[in-house]
Amino acid sequence: MPIDPPIEPAAPPAAPPPAGDAALRAGRWLLGMLVAAALVSSLLLWQRLAAIQEQLARQSADSGTQAIEARAVAREAQDLARETAARLAVMETRVGEVALQRSQLEELMHSLSRTRDENLVVDIEAGLRLAQQQAQLTGSVQPLVAALKSAGQRIERAAQPRLAPVQRAMAQDLERLERTSVTDTAGLLGRIDDLVRQADALPLLADVARASDMRQPRAGAAAPAEAPAPADEPAWAALLRRAWEAVRAEARGLLRVSRVDQPQAILLAPEQAFFLRENLKLTLLNARLALLARRMDSARADLQMASAAVARYFDPASRRTQAMAAALAQLQSHIKDAELPQLDASLAALATAAAGR
Repeated sequence: MPIDPPIEPAAPPAAPPPAGDAALRAGRWLLGMLVAAALVSSLLLWQRLAAIQEQLARQSADSGTQAIEARAVAREAQDLARETAARLAVMETRVGEVALQRSQLEELMHSLSRTRDENLVVDIEAGLRLAQQQAQLTGSVQPLVAALKSAGQRIERAAQPRLAPVQRAMAQDLERLERTSVTDTAGLLGRIDDLVRQADALPLLADVARASDMRQPRAGAAAPAEAPAPADEPAWAALLRRAWEAVRAEARGLLRVSRVDQPQAILLAPEQAFFLRENLKLTLLNARLALLARRMDSARADLQMASAAVARYFDPASRRTQAMAAALAQLQSHIKDAELPQLDASLAALATAAAGR
């Protein structure tokens, strides 16, 4: 494609010479102003750039200083962290030691507490068993009651919850003891001693002389009324009547007719009366010893033997014999074959507490 030749612009008209110089001067002045402004702007920009560089250098120096300080602080923090870790390890070690010591101390306290409770349980059990022996010897429940009350007070002062079952068992045994009736041993012993003293005054059934003397009229007593003699009775008849009355009175003194249910008592020799009374006393003393030994069956058997001897060999018509027989029967009824109650519940509770269950 053909290229057209450039069109040359038309030449401007020639300006007058003075106007061109003025424009030139104005252009130069404007150019100088622009250059000056550029220089001033460059100077200001340079100054600002220098200030910025100075500020950057200062900030860089400050940042370096802060970095150094930060490194120092970090180093110090690391040292502090290591020291804190070491202290923490030491503290953990000490805490472990303290925890171990605390556990050992608690175990020691528990051991001491258990030892005190075990000593209390053993002491109470020994006291109750000793009270049982005293009750067996004395025949009274007072030692058991006193031992249970004392043990209950000691358990209350100890204030240990695991001893509460022991306290309840003791309360049950104490209530059972208070309802128990026991033979009055002291009173029975005194009555047996009285019977031993009365044995010498009992009249024997074979003692005919004493029995006949008891039937003789007492001195001063009125004689039995005799039939009045007839007024016209001859002398020989009166003499014969008085002789007959004398013979009859003498015969009555020599001969006595009565019913005998125990032939052995009549056949007893007079010299055997002493041994009979001594045997009766020995039987009563055996009953006394059996009562002291708390052998109720043996005591009742001895009293039955004494009652049989009194009924067989002594005069049943005598008031002393009747009083002796009644006293023996009353003694047999008063002796009760009731054993002293045992503290089984309390001893079982104490055994459980001692075992730690």
